[in-house]
Amino acid sequence: MLIRCWGARGSIPVSGREYLRYGGDTPCIEIRTKDDQIIIIDAGSGIRGLGNRLLAENRHDYTMIFTHAHWDHVIGFPFFKPIYLPDTRISLAGCPFTSSSFREMIAYVMTPPYFPVNLGDIEAEIRYQETCEETLQIGGMTITSIPISHPNQGRGYRFEEEGKSFVYLTDNELTYTHPGGLEYEDYQAFAEKADLLVHDAEYLPEDYLLTRTWGHSVYTDAVRLALDASVTRLGLFHHNQDRTDEAVDRMVDDCRKIATNRPLECFAMHQDMEIKL
Repeated sequence: MLIRCWGARGSIPVSGREYLRYGGDTPCIEIRTKDDQIIIIDAGSGIRGLGNRLLAENRHDYTMIFTHAHWDHVIGFPFFKPIYLPDTRISLAGCPFTSSSFREMIAYVMTPPYFPVNLGDIEAEIRYQETCEETLQIGGMTITSIPISHPNQGRGYRFEEEGKSFVYLTDNELTYTHPGGLEYEDYQAFAEKADLLVHDAEYLPEDYLLTRTWGHSVYTDAVRLALDASVTRLGLFHHNQDRTDEAVDRMVDDCRKIATNRPLECFAMHQDMEIKL
């Protein structure tokens, strides 16, 4: 299993010298399975770079999964160049959350006067595999989902292939239960013994005095979850739009101190990062 991060920023894309190492694009994760199938998770602004790479590789078939429909996770879809080519085939798989359908969800992103091209005008073939069942199979990979604790609902995912597991829980507030969300112990069980956990770590403890109930976690709670779930590696994710590279570094340093003498590798996800499991 190969995992590539095309965007790790939360809420809104950012630019500037203070964001160079971790990047400014919003969430998009690419997975390549053992048999080289392509799975795309979320369509934040990072999907633009992924689209350029896929065209350069002459790859046109993908499965696309969304965690939820908030703007930072769908904003890049109209700028994903493969959707404008007739030989592109996309399978949109998973649960449409609070929308009536996936088509309705992504059509809003391309609705005038906010964008000049309608969803109905694109050339790609899009197949909608809408199901809120907890398990999905793609080749030899099993994908299990769980409701996240976030406003307007959404799903987190566990990807398992040949004994390796990757858990992706962004936009998940561990210390507040939103409607449709679950309790801390449920996320601990879901992440149990994962080889890699990528979890929302948007806030510092002092931020949370204002932002409690906004749908994101304090990074120390993400570390606690990784330790309680006996995770091997933790990638901090969904970096706050104002969090500079140096500030993210300090979070990582503290994460490593918390995990001292525990078998947990802690780091922050960054744009263009590759992880092999």
